[in-house]
Amino acid sequence: MKTFAEILQDAYRQVPDQVILHLLYNQKPAEHLTYRTLLQGAAGYTRLLQDSGVEAGDVVVLILQHGSDLIYAFFGAVLHGAIPAIMPFLTEKLSPEQYRKSLTALFEITRPAAVITYPEFQAEVQRANVHNQVRSVLVSSQVTPYGELEESWTDFHGLKRSVDDIVLLQHSSGTTGLQKGVALSHRAVFNQLQAYSAALHLNQDDVIVSWLPLYHDMGLIAGFLMPVLNRIPLALLSPFDWVRAPYRLFKAVSDYYGTLSWMPNFAYNFCAAKIRPRDLEGVDLSTWRAVINCSEPMYWNSHQVFLERFAPYGLKEQALATCYAMAENVFAVSQGGIDEPVTVDRIDSHAFVSRQLALPAAGDGPSVPMLSAGRPIANTRVKVIDDKGRELPERHIGEIAIQSDCMLTGYFNRPDLTEKAFLDGWYLTGDLGYLANGEVYITGRKKDLIIVGGKNVYPQDLERLAGETPGVHAGRVVAFGVFNPETGTEDIVVVAESEEDLTDQPEKAQAIANEIRRRVTQGSDVALRFVEVVGRNWLLKTSSGKIARAANREKYLEQIRAQETAQS
Repeated sequence: MKTFAEILQDAYRQVPDQVILHLLYNQKPAEHLTYRTLLQGAAGYTRLLQDSGVEAGDVVVLILQHGSDLIYAFFGAVLHGAIPAIMPFLTEKLSPEQYRKSLTALFEITRPAAVITYPEFQAEVQRANVHNQVRSVLVSSQVTPYGELEESWTDFHGLKRSVDDIVLLQHSSGTTGLQKGVALSHRAVFNQLQAYSAALHLNQDDVIVSWLPLYHDMGLIAGFLMPVLNRIPLALLSPFDWVRAPYRLFKAVSDYYGTLSWMPNFAYNFCAAKIRPRDLEGVDLSTWRAVINCSEPMYWNSHQVFLERFAPYGLKEQALATCYAMAENVFAVSQGGIDEPVTVDRIDSHAFVSRQLALPAAGDGPSVPMLSAGRPIANTRVKVIDDKGRELPERHIGEIAIQSDCMLTGYFNRPDLTEKAFLDGWYLTGDLGYLANGEVYITGRKKDLIIVGGKNVYPQDLERLAGETPGVHAGRVVAFGVFNPETGTEDIVVVAESEEDLTDQPEKAQAIANEIRRRVTQGSDVALRFVEVVGRNWLLKTSSGKIARAANREKYLEQIRAQETAQS
């Protein structure tokens, strides 16, 4: 097995003029990088790290926006034998104060040798480096062009690294970014890429199109490293350009004959709602062989809305696919929808909520359509366990545990967390789900469970029911528990964003709240007392686009406390 640097060296020597990466922009022409330009650009950053005293095995944090500098800096660190870790860039949607705190915490835990950023962001990084954990803050303007590499390969320490050395850090996402560094070796990444490529039937006719951020495992692995290291062309958009104009993804698929893309569930609803017919004139989606739903709970309704909206432009039903993935396994755990249509498992909603059983629904009774995440990829094993670590039978809901040959080396500089994450050699994912006929189904997160009178309630179920209410903005619902000292158990709170501004229409907001209560009670036997209908953009999301339950719970409680203070 070879390392990243050796694979890149082979590409430079064998196919230097192959265009491997199309960097797409909103306000300027696309950049088309060959392996030659990619590695010459990377070598400039390698020399910057060498001149700055960064050594092989040191961590280098990258705080750069979408563009060639980010690509070059990442692979420049790899060629140097350093360990790159990509951090979200500060945007208008993030609190500068919270971002700085997150950055300071990252520096204290990871102790990077260097940070690479832009000249205009250098001062922000310095402010976060309060304990001088970072030795060097480097800026992109310091990089000088690099010529042909043939006489320089001996200078690249990355070619001397072992396959068992750490090659990169992925980080778990929080409300502002990176908290827990997942250390991955060359061997783990290539084991994943081999198994996942086989599951996808990846071939030289494929073209991957992605808008996903590279600080998240789905974007970094599926939407970046897998194509570049496998010599599969990649068209890469900025996630911020995609949010402002999601049709750009569809235009890129059409222009570059894209075959594979990954998206979180909310993006299916977002695209269906936001893209106008005039933006799709001349667009052809018939080359898309898999649009893969991944990284958050997956909903059957989202697939149906997406298919109905874009089938007239060539989207095929069989292109809808699913995946279960996590940074700790490099990326994919299971994959569905490639060899056969994604399985839809209709389960009894009462047994699901009240008894933690995924029993097939009978007749016309209340049911939940669960999307399968497919079967485990090669060399990855999955089981479901109870709170005591005992394996559960099929269709019993419990915690997902996995074993594989692409597992993390550990949480970087956090042996305490690494030890807690494993039980008898099995990684405890913290995800809840069940197995049925060899396929994996994910129902939620263990830490998000709401316990009411000793009964476990899954917030995702309530969010799904509330999200089907007319007037509620699709995908913008959160449910959480708040302890009630009078009853000694938790009260359930649902906060839902409305599709329109209801500031001056309290009666309409109350009608939506009442309908949410009715739907939740009917579909789950859970009685809701507290339902809050709020305006657009009230809810907070994580850096990877997921609803941040803990942050929204705190925001709700702060609002309640402020109201109580005003009334006293």
